[in-house]
Amino acid sequence: YFLELFGLKNKNGTFLVIGLDNAGKTTLLRRLKEGTMGTPVPTWYSSKYEFSFGGIYFTAFDVGGHEQVRKVWRTYFPAVDAIIFIVDASDHQRFSEARAELDSLLSDISIPADAPLLLLGNKIDRPTAASEEDLRRWLGVQHRTTGKQLAQAGAAAGIEFQSRPMELFMCSVLQQQGYGEAFRWLTSHMR
Repeated sequence: YFLELFGLKNKNGTFLVIGLDNAGKTTLLRRLKEGTMGTPVPTWYSSKYEFSFGGIYFTAFDVGGHEQVRKVWRTYFPAVDAIIFIVDASDHQRFSEARAELDSLLSDISIPADAPLLLLGNKIDRPTAASEEDLRRWLGVQHRTTGKQLAQAGAAAGIEFQSRPMELFMCSVLQQQGYGEAFRWLTSHMR
């Protein structure tokens, strides 16, 4: 139901949802699948979410973000069509840690070269949340993203980009803001 509201149709794919612990990965997936938030609890084991909405079918894997489980992320890389990397935009003390994980992710050759990478800066409803510009700088992606409008227009026109499609969107899963546009961007870049 949710994805239909954003005009996402006729796309199939497998997503890997990763990020540091407490970034909002499970909360986002529960919100998308069930329309509710549920009680946030740490993810210690991988979970598989399957969605089917009027022509859209996708599978999303939530593997957790604790340091011990991050080693498992790469076992999923070869089988995914897209990766969603979520960052808690209000947790400034962990931006360096998130950047290190993102840098490792971007250098991993086991990820399909055409798999788009969606970066979500979550928790913008909190007063301590970083701005999009600041989060881009902290993550080191200010010159590496595809561009929201340019990338969507290029994908629609069938233009191939030289590097992996990657973009940052700011959102609040709690307030249900920002991730609809992000998912439109993501699905427009999936093969």
